Amino acid sequence: MHRPPDPLPAPPARHRALAISAGAAVRRLHALLGAIPDSLIALVGRFSIAAVFWKSGQTKVEGFAIDLVDGVFAPGWPTLSDSAVALFRDEYRLPLIAPELAAPLAALAEHLFPALLLVGLASRLSAGALLVMTLVIQVLVYPGAYPTHGVWAAVLLYLMAHGPGRLSLDHWLAPRLR
Repeated sequence: MHRPPDPLPAPPARHRALAISAGAAVRRLHALLGAIPDSLIALVGRFSIAAVFWKSGQTKVEGFAIDLVDGVFAPGWPTLSDSAVALFRDEYRLPLIAPELAAPLAALAEHLFPALLLVGLASRLSAGALLVMTLVIQVLVYPGAYPTHGVWAAVLLYLMAHGPGRLSLDHWLAPRLR
Protein backbone atom coordinates (compact mmCIF):
# COMPACT_ATOMS: atom_id res chain seq x y z
CA MET A 1 0.00 0.00 0.00
CA HIS A 2 1.20 3.46 -0.87
CA ARG A 3 1.67 5.83 2.02
CA PRO A 4 1.05 9.62 1.63
CA PRO A 5 4.15 11.74 1.96
CA ASP A 6 4.96 13.27 5.29
CA PRO A 7 3.62 16.83 5.66
CA LEU A 8 6.13 19.58 5.20
CA PRO A 9 7.64 20.76 8.42
CA ALA A 10 6.46 24.16 9.67
CA PRO A 11 8.74 26.98 8.60
CA PRO A 12 11.03 28.33 11.26
CA ALA A 13 9.66 31.19 13.36
CA ARG A 14 11.93 33.75 11.66
CA HIS A 15 10.49 32.84 8.22
CA ARG A 16 6.95 33.32 9.55
CA ALA A 17 7.98 36.67 11.03
CA LEU A 18 9.51 37.76 7.70
CA ALA A 19 6.35 36.77 5.84
CA ILE A 20 4.19 38.71 8.30
CA SER A 21 6.54 41.69 8.08
CA ALA A 22 6.51 41.61 4.26
CA GLY A 23 2.72 41.40 4.26
CA ALA A 24 2.49 44.39 6.58
CA ALA A 25 4.88 46.37 4.36
CA VAL A 26 2.77 45.60 1.28
CA ARG A 27 -0.40 46.68 3.11
CA ARG A 28 1.28 49.93 4.21
CA LEU A 29 2.46 50.58 0.64
CA HIS A 30 -1.06 49.94 -0.72
CA ALA A 31 -2.51 52.32 1.87
CA LEU A 32 0.09 54.97 1.00
CA LEU A 33 -0.56 54.66 -2.73
CA GLY A 34 -4.31 54.64 -2.12
CA ALA A 35 -3.95 58.00 -0.39
CA ILE A 36 -2.79 59.75 -3.58
CA PRO A 37 -5.48 62.40 -4.06
CA ASP A 38 -7.73 61.97 -7.09
CA SER A 39 -7.39 65.72 -7.66
CA LEU A 40 -3.63 65.32 -8.11
CA ILE A 41 -4.13 62.47 -10.59
CA ALA A 42 -6.70 64.55 -12.49
CA LEU A 43 -4.41 67.61 -12.54
CA VAL A 44 -1.46 65.63 -13.90
CA GLY A 45 -3.76 63.95 -16.43
CA ARG A 46 -5.27 67.27 -17.53
CA PHE A 47 -1.90 68.95 -17.94
CA SER A 48 -0.33 65.99 -19.73
CA ILE A 49 -3.09 65.31 -22.24
CA ALA A 50 -3.58 69.03 -22.85
CA ALA A 51 0.13 69.32 -23.68
CA VAL A 52 -0.09 66.50 -26.23
CA PHE A 53 -2.95 68.06 -28.17
CA TRP A 54 -1.78 71.68 -27.72
CA LYS A 55 1.65 70.87 -29.14
CA SER A 56 0.00 69.18 -32.11
CA GLY A 57 -2.21 72.21 -32.64
CA GLN A 58 0.81 74.51 -32.50
CA THR A 59 2.27 72.70 -35.52
CA LYS A 60 -0.77 73.72 -37.53
CA VAL A 61 -0.63 77.49 -36.92
CA GLU A 62 1.76 80.38 -37.53
CA GLY A 63 1.99 83.74 -35.78
CA PHE A 64 1.08 82.40 -32.35
CA ALA A 65 3.20 80.20 -30.12
CA ILE A 66 2.76 79.34 -26.46
CA ASP A 67 4.52 76.38 -24.90
CA LEU A 68 4.45 76.33 -21.11
CA VAL A 69 6.82 73.37 -20.96
CA ASP A 70 9.52 74.86 -23.19
CA GLY A 71 8.93 78.44 -22.00
CA VAL A 72 7.94 79.78 -25.43
CA PHE A 73 5.59 82.76 -25.42
CA ALA A 74 4.99 84.56 -28.70
CA PRO A 75 1.43 85.86 -28.71
CA GLY A 76 -0.09 87.03 -31.94
CA TRP A 77 -2.92 86.39 -34.32
CA PRO A 78 -2.80 82.72 -35.38
CA THR A 79 -3.16 81.78 -39.01
CA LEU A 80 -3.40 78.30 -40.41
CA SER A 81 -0.10 77.12 -41.83
CA ASP A 82 0.09 75.91 -45.42
CA SER A 83 1.67 72.71 -44.16
CA ALA A 84 -1.45 71.93 -42.09
CA VAL A 85 -3.70 71.67 -45.13
CA ALA A 86 -1.04 69.66 -46.96
CA LEU A 87 -0.79 67.32 -43.99
CA PHE A 88 -4.53 66.62 -44.11
CA ARG A 89 -4.47 66.25 -47.89
CA ASP A 90 -1.37 64.05 -48.22
CA GLU A 91 -0.98 62.11 -44.98
CA TYR A 92 -4.16 62.08 -42.90
CA ARG A 93 -6.63 61.77 -45.83
CA LEU A 94 -9.79 61.78 -43.73
CA PRO A 95 -12.87 60.53 -45.55
CA LEU A 96 -15.97 62.73 -45.83
CA ILE A 97 -14.24 66.00 -44.94
CA ALA A 98 -12.13 68.20 -47.18
CA PRO A 99 -8.55 68.94 -46.03
CA GLU A 100 -9.31 72.67 -46.27
CA LEU A 101 -12.01 72.23 -43.62
CA ALA A 102 -10.39 69.48 -41.54
CA ALA A 103 -7.14 71.38 -40.97
CA PRO A 104 -8.64 74.53 -39.39
CA LEU A 105 -11.15 72.49 -37.38
CA ALA A 106 -8.38 70.30 -35.99
CA ALA A 107 -6.20 73.34 -35.22
CA LEU A 108 -9.10 75.00 -33.39
CA ALA A 109 -9.99 71.84 -31.45
CA GLU A 110 -6.34 71.19 -30.54
CA HIS A 111 -6.14 74.65 -28.99
CA LEU A 112 -9.62 75.11 -27.51
CA PHE A 113 -10.14 71.79 -25.73
CA PRO A 114 -6.63 71.57 -24.21
CA ALA A 115 -6.94 75.16 -22.93
CA LEU A 116 -10.28 74.31 -21.33
CA LEU A 117 -8.82 71.14 -19.81
CA LEU A 118 -5.82 72.98 -18.47
CA VAL A 119 -7.96 75.37 -16.44
CA GLY A 120 -10.56 72.68 -15.72
CA LEU A 121 -13.54 74.29 -17.45
CA ALA A 122 -16.08 72.12 -19.30
CA SER A 123 -13.59 69.37 -18.56
CA ARG A 124 -15.74 66.32 -19.22
CA LEU A 125 -16.99 67.78 -22.51
CA SER A 126 -13.45 68.73 -23.54
CA ALA A 127 -12.12 65.29 -22.64
CA GLY A 128 -14.95 63.74 -24.66
CA ALA A 129 -14.13 65.87 -27.70
CA LEU A 130 -10.45 64.92 -27.48
CA LEU A 131 -11.42 61.26 -27.06
CA VAL A 132 -13.39 61.46 -30.32
CA MET A 133 -10.33 63.01 -31.99
CA THR A 134 -8.18 60.23 -30.55
CA LEU A 135 -10.52 57.58 -31.93
CA VAL A 136 -10.52 59.20 -35.37
CA ILE A 137 -6.73 59.35 -35.35
CA GLN A 138 -6.49 55.72 -34.22
CA VAL A 139 -9.02 54.31 -36.66
CA LEU A 140 -8.48 56.46 -39.75
CA VAL A 141 -4.99 57.95 -39.60
CA TYR A 142 -2.52 55.89 -37.55
CA PRO A 143 -4.09 52.49 -36.76
CA GLY A 144 -0.72 51.08 -35.71
CA ALA A 145 -0.26 53.62 -32.93
CA TYR A 146 -2.57 52.00 -30.39
CA PRO A 147 -0.02 52.03 -27.54
CA THR A 148 0.07 55.84 -27.67
CA HIS A 149 -3.60 56.36 -28.38
CA GLY A 150 -4.58 53.85 -25.71
CA VAL A 151 -2.76 55.91 -23.09
CA TRP A 152 -4.47 59.08 -24.34
CA ALA A 153 -7.85 57.33 -24.23
CA ALA A 154 -7.24 56.08 -20.69
CA VAL A 155 -6.44 59.59 -19.42
CA LEU A 156 -9.42 61.10 -21.24
CA LEU A 157 -11.78 58.38 -19.99
CA TYR A 158 -10.54 58.97 -16.42
CA LEU A 159 -11.28 62.70 -16.76
CA MET A 160 -14.70 62.00 -18.25
CA ALA A 161 -15.59 59.54 -15.49
CA HIS A 162 -14.08 61.33 -12.47
CA GLY A 163 -14.00 64.96 -13.54
CA PRO A 164 -11.15 67.46 -13.31
CA GLY A 165 -10.68 67.37 -9.53
CA ARG A 166 -10.72 70.14 -6.95
CA LEU A 167 -8.04 72.21 -8.65
CA SER A 168 -10.32 73.29 -11.48
CA LEU A 169 -12.80 75.96 -12.47
CA ASP A 170 -15.46 73.26 -12.81
CA HIS A 171 -15.06 72.42 -9.12
CA TRP A 172 -15.17 76.09 -8.14
CA LEU A 173 -18.20 76.86 -10.34
CA ALA A 174 -20.27 73.76 -9.52
CA PRO A 175 -21.73 74.97 -6.20
CA ARG A 176 -22.38 78.41 -7.67
CA LEU A 177 -24.35 77.00 -10.59
CA ARG A 178 -26.62 74.78 -8.50
